[in-house]
Amino acid sequence: MPENLLKGKVGIITGALDENSIAWKTALKVKEQGGRFVLTNAPIAMRMGAIKELAEECNTIVIPADATVVEDIEKLYVEAREFLGSNFDFLLHSIGMSPNIRKGRNYGDLNYEWAMKSYDVSSISFHKMMHVAEKMDAMNEWGSIVGLSYIAAQRVFPFYTDMADAKALLESIARGYGYRYGKLKKVRVNTISQSPTKTTAGSGIGGFDSFYNFAEALSPLGNASAEACADYIVTMFSDLTRMVTMQNLFHDGGYSFTGISEDIMEKFSDL
Repeated sequence: MPENLLKGKVGIITGALDENSIAWKTALKVKEQGGRFVLTNAPIAMRMGAIKELAEECNTIVIPADATVVEDIEKLYVEAREFLGSNFDFLLHSIGMSPNIRKGRNYGDLNYEWAMKSYDVSSISFHKMMHVAEKMDAMNEWGSIVGLSYIAAQRVFPFYTDMADAKALLESIARGYGYRYGKLKKVRVNTISQSPTKTTAGSGIGGFDSFYNFAEALSPLGNASAEACADYIVTMFSDLTRMVTMQNLFHDGGYSFTGISEDIMEKFSDL
């Protein structure tokens, strides 16, 4: 990758929990490419992870904020602008959570109060972050906003339950706000649909290891790693992708467009 793709650019990275998370690896890649940023996560997530260590490594600060609370987002933007000295060129939304999945409730037995929490945390927070940014005029022209999605937004993955609905909503918000923000300030908004990835959040889904191996066998390039996704996010933050907006971009080694593979067929050849 060319050097200093993000030189002079500043922004916010949400959701870095530990060294396995895509947001964590993105922070390191952004720093490597000359970008500056602040880190943020919900206070409860900060107690679970090691985000302060990442901040020290990246010469930045952590600003606690609950992305479901508009007032928290406003405070985040005020403090981030003060620290960075300007408006933002990029935002990463790497936020997702499902109480139904955590507590083993299947799709036919959802707790609807928990489902609403899933939608608020995992997707409506994306709208809130952009709404507040627009209201505060916090984004620079030709800025880039990226949310992390998953193919379950388009296809059925029974184990993904209400998170599939949340990701579908996330992608719809990206299109709706991508049009609006593009007209207002040439800001582009996209989602990246990543391979199953061995993060703390991903590994908490029932049957994850089996599905990870299945996706690896189906994808012609294999599963995309968290580090590779971080590289892709950097390109989306850079000026090389200025005309890409309102897209859901599959970053999955070809999984999304592969019907069957020889490896999968061989596993069933003797049945």
